[in-house]
This record gives sequence, C-alpha cells and structure tokens, in this order.
Amino acid sequence: MATQAKVNMLKILKKASKENDAPIWAKVANYVQKSRSNQKIVNLTKINQTTEDGNAVVITGKILGTGNISHKVSVSSLSISNSAAKKIIESGGEVLEFSKMIEKFPTGKGVKIIG
Repeated sequence: MATQAKVNMLKILKKASKENDAPIWAKVANYVQKSRSNQKIVNLTKINQTTEDGNAVVITGKILGTGNISHKVSVSSLSISNSAAKKIIESGGEVLEFSKMIEKFPTGKGVKIIG
C-alpha cells in the first residue's frame, strides 16, 4: 500500500503534467508508482558523468553519496542520503522536492531523468 506522501507526490506530478502540457512529469509519476524493487540506486559519480553545470535532474530512485560531483546541479529524487545531499549543496547545487522542481521547470524543459 502506498504511503500518503507517495500518493500526494503522484497527485502533484500528474496535475503538473496536465496543467503544463509536460509529459515528463507523467513519466516521473509512472516511475514513482513502480514497486521499490524496480527503483534505481544512483551514486554521485553517475550524476557527475551524465550531467553538466547547471543541469536539472530527476532521479527515479535513491541518490547515494558514493563519488563526487564537480559542478552544480538541481536534483529531485525519491530518496537521498545525507552525504549525497551535502556534496551536491557543497558543489553549488540544490536538492529540491518534486513540487519545487515543478515550480522551477513547469514544462520539464531542460530536465533530465536518470534511473
């Protein structure tokens, strides 16, 4: 059974997809609906290798602090370790809740999905 937080997140994502004509948020909602066993674990090394300075990224699983990040990124994820959040912030980036990511990028243009 889904937690209330997960249900609320799904509502926010689906509403944003419809209101902003942004299929990316519906796609993220589909990832969120999948069982935990299907969700990916992504480390900072992968984020560092697949992004550039200033990119916005949605991780459809958990971010772990293995590795380093050498540039600033805006990230949203289902879960993030304390060490990963600290390293992202120290590199000049930001960790955003999905609702804040949607506010900043309502159409999803420029947002990359990893996971």
